[in-house]
Amino acid sequence: MRVLRRGLLVLLVLAVLFVGADRLAVKLAEDEAAERIKGADGVSSSTDASVDIKGFPFLTQIAGRELEQIDAELNGMKAGPGDALTVSRVDARLKNVRIGSDYSSAVAETASGSAFVSYKELTKAAHEGVRVSYGGKDENGKGRVKVSAGITLLGQTFERSVTSTVSVSKGDIVELHADEVPGDGIPGLEGAIRQRIDFARKIAGLPPGLELERVEATKKGIELSVRGSDLELSE
Repeated sequence: MRVLRRGLLVLLVLAVLFVGADRLAVKLAEDEAAERIKGADGVSSSTDASVDIKGFPFLTQIAGRELEQIDAELNGMKAGPGDALTVSRVDARLKNVRIGSDYSSAVAETASGSAFVSYKELTKAAHEGVRVSYGGKDENGKGRVKVSAGITLLGQTFERSVTSTVSVSKGDIVELHADEVPGDGIPGLEGAIRQRIDFARKIAGLPPGLELERVEATKKGIELSVRGSDLELSE
């Protein structure tokens, strides 16, 4: 019995040491991955990134060159060139990540997550003098945005605040389209205002390989769903 107890004690100690080594290894890997994300092309140095590698044990997954799931979060990303929209937060879940034989590349079988764009950033990306804010919900409970702008026509200044539908297209473009623009019977007024308040902008800072799937207007900004497959990850 004494020998058995000693044997079990040794196994317990080894198990604790293995768990400790495994957790240390995964923490080092997560920190290194976060630093590489911050150093990637198109990502500002001020971006805050965090990585969470799921599954246990980590060392066994590494030995088999396949990770069950990786969760990544990026915050505080800066605007891209021109009229591109700034994504202030991206949350991504990568599943079944297959690591290359040289450990310098990997492919995620599937990727999903969300991105957030504030109304402040939407206003910055709009035409000058155009303001974008939350417009409440329609009769079907779908969120809308409110777009306000002024225009001078025939020597008169007209101000309009309208609700707009927000949608996504081509995998990386956000579009705003006014549901209705009151023209008050003035020729050319509706068209002139639409030229200012209807716009489409490309998302800046979205990790390569992830595409916009749908969008929802909320009180703080627009929430975008992103999705991808066979997402390539490399140095």
